[in-house]
Amino acid sequence: MTRINLFRSTPASVAWGKINIAKNVLDISSPFVFAVTLIACSLAVGCSSEKPQPPTSISQPPTQQATPQIATTTAPAPLANASQAAPKPAHHRVVRKAPPTAAYVDKVSGMSFQYPRGYALKTGDAATELLSADAFPMDFTQPGGVSVAAVALPESLYPNSDLTNAYFEVSVNKLLTSEQCNEFSVPQPDPSKLSDSAVQASAQLATPPISKLLIGDMELRSTETSTGVDSDAREESSKYFHVFQNGACYEFALKVSTTKANSEQTSDSGLKAVNRDEVFHRLEKILATVKINPVAPEINAEVKTTSLPAASPAQ
Repeated sequence: MTRINLFRSTPASVAWGKINIAKNVLDISSPFVFAVTLIACSLAVGCSSEKPQPPTSISQPPTQQATPQIATTTAPAPLANASQAAPKPAHHRVVRKAPPTAAYVDKVSGMSFQYPRGYALKTGDAATELLSADAFPMDFTQPGGVSVAAVALPESLYPNSDLTNAYFEVSVNKLLTSEQCNEFSVPQPDPSKLSDSAVQASAQLATPPISKLLIGDMELRSTETSTGVDSDAREESSKYFHVFQNGACYEFALKVSTTKANSEQTSDSGLKAVNRDEVFHRLEKILATVKINPVAPEINAEVKTTSLPAASPAQ
């Protein structure tokens, strides 16, 4: 009877199983399995490459790229704001003050002078009218004088005083010679403006003394007169100055007229007696600015023209 040893056959089967497993492992190296494995690896590598890589210190650019952008974009902004916020310069109105004196210029006679701006200037007929109201208008030795200009002091300078008027006057006489210009006539007042006693007193006046005065390069002759006007209770004082220039005689007169201090009108009204020397000093300041510029001798040209004999008709 044959005995079957089951246990011996078992190792053989086990060994076969091992052999089969080894064969299966070797089957992995087949072309098909290798291709599948390669595709799987490529997909894994592709997926891993799409994932964001963490920043590294090598890939980060240096901070020099951000710094220029800040300098180019933010630097001009303060300059623009500064130009807009800068305040505009304020325009101050310059107030020019008028000079304290005014100038008068007569191109015909070449004479000019300066006077305070608050004084009243009169020329032409207005100056002639002012001069004609005086008892002694001019002091030329011969007629022919013409009033050019006059400057009167304002009454506000001496309020509540006995001052009637005070002015500086200029006259020109083109009919006198240089010798006649150095002389002064005895004052001959208008009888209609004086009382009988004043007329008699003026007739007894002697030739006034003559003195000299220098103004710049001009030498003037001067004299003074003073008389009372009883008809209207006034007293007048005058100073005359003569100089010969441009073939004519220039006369500068300083005149001050006041109400008599001893009259009843003055005592009743309570007027104060004005200081005549002070008033004359104001007028002398105007006289000190007088200038005479050279002009063409029109009078001499007219005289020469009229003195020529008439030309005889040609034959």
